[in-house]
Amino acid sequence: MSDNSSQGSEPTAETDGGVTTEAYLDKEINIFKPATPFMRDHLRVIWLSFIAWIIVVFGPTTATLFAPELMTETTVLNGFPLHFVMTAIFTPLAALLLSVAYAMQRDRLDSKYDISHDEETESGSAVAADGGESE
Repeated sequence: MSDNSSQGSEPTAETDGGVTTEAYLDKEINIFKPATPFMRDHLRVIWLSFIAWIIVVFGPTTATLFAPELMTETTVLNGFPLHFVMTAIFTPLAALLLSVAYAMQRDRLDSKYDISHDEETESGSAVAADGGESE
């Protein structure tokens, strides 16, 4: 029988080695200085998604505040004011699209750092969820 303790291929992204779970829990976590390349990339995706969400959610309201004539007097879809259509249709649709974009980016990161979410993991050189090497 052959030894199946190694994955057979090198990870597609360089990791900094990570730390063991016990040592990781004792360290302070700083969201402005992540510990691993995976955490840096994932945090970048989270921050960009958050900024896009702020623009999507508060954009129509802010536009109505700064340009009330344009947003209230412009009618679309059989006479509805533009600010109503943007708030009622655009905002929920954009939030859904942001969710899909985040899931796609997270899948891209998982494949970049060779992270698997399968129930059964091989022992040996499996990649930890934080992007470092697990023991």
